[in-house]
Amino acid sequence: GWESELRLSDHAELAEFFRKSYGPTGAFNAQPFEGNRSWAGARPEVRVIGYDARGIAAHIGLLRRFINVGGVDLLVGELGLYAVRPDLEGLGISQAMRVMYPMLQQLGIPFGFGTVRPALEKHMTRLVERQGLATLISGIRVRSTHPDVYPNLSPIRIEDVIVVVFPVGRSIS
Repeated sequence: GWESELRLSDHAELAEFFRKSYGPTGAFNAQPFEGNRSWAGARPEVRVIGYDARGIAAHIGLLRRFINVGGVDLLVGELGLYAVRPDLEGLGISQAMRVMYPMLQQLGIPFGFGTVRPALEKHMTRLVERQGLATLISGIRVRSTHPDVYPNLSPIRIEDVIVVVFPVGRSIS
């Protein structure tokens, strides 16, 4: 659903879900979700939230933005805040993307775009690339702005990450 449709209780439940999901990868990764904050950097416009009898099972967020690729501005649906409850690992992303594709098409977005840390490359290859849902590209340095800016640090971050591209309205070529 749209971000503007979430209630305070939804944000609180999501924040707890993200703390539990990201906390095992390091306390620093759970930190953005203190209190009732259900986003890490930019807030998503649209969220796909999967529920089961135990509550939130999976989540993926979407934010439309332009990225610059080789000097060309390209509209993408940036996908992030991806998490699956630990007892469901391995079941979520391909299903979440099947739900997200119609939303990307409806919004007229040519590509879904996301990044993952290199440790997740094999996992993502198995779950999305081999199924033909996405293309993984390594060896790309991604420049972005930190979500918080401090006077003694550069606002720019450069990351060596795995880029995940989901062709929606155009081919990867």
